[in-house]
Amino acid sequence: MKQHQTIVLASASPSRRTILANAGLAVQTLAAEIDEPAIRTQLEAGLDEPAALAVALADAKAANVAARMPDLPVIGADQILMCDGRRFDKAADLAAAQTHLMQLQGKTHELISAVTLHQGDNILWSMTDTARLTMRPLSETDIERYLARTGNAILGSVGCYHLEGKGAWLFERIDGDFFTILGLPLLPLFETLRRLGIVE
Repeated sequence: MKQHQTIVLASASPSRRTILANAGLAVQTLAAEIDEPAIRTQLEAGLDEPAALAVALADAKAANVAARMPDLPVIGADQILMCDGRRFDKAADLAAAQTHLMQLQGKTHELISAVTLHQGDNILWSMTDTARLTMRPLSETDIERYLARTGNAILGSVGCYHLEGKGAWLFERIDGDFFTILGLPLLPLFETLRRLGIVE
């Protein structure tokens, strides 16, 4: 892959940066300066579909960074977890993570990942993809042991797990794209970058 220009990731997420860097992109990160909980609350009032909310949040992040770096393409991303008709947010601490995982264990949940590409004032492209993950039945002791092994690192994940790490043992079935589960649908993003001439 030939790189034409630096791409900006509107996120402080180390996992998303690693995905892009490992794939050979020249990427720099700049966290969006937005009040995400306030924007989420505001958007929820007018958006019924979780996928639309994920795209709107990804757009808000990308637009904020693109306004500060208008000459470079900016990637925004967001992820929403739905289980039994309820949206789950990131856990604030390990106690909340334990409650979170107890509610997910033994059930199938959906991870909806949105990615968007901006440059300056222009939205160049956006899309969503959904993966379905079935967590195996877990006891309270199982979850306590898992959290003791992972620590606060999992608080950055909406599902309180990293599938590429110790979180893999929590699951009995996964249906969907691996990169979608990690929070960045990579293959359609690459196709778009090629189509727009940002990479070749």
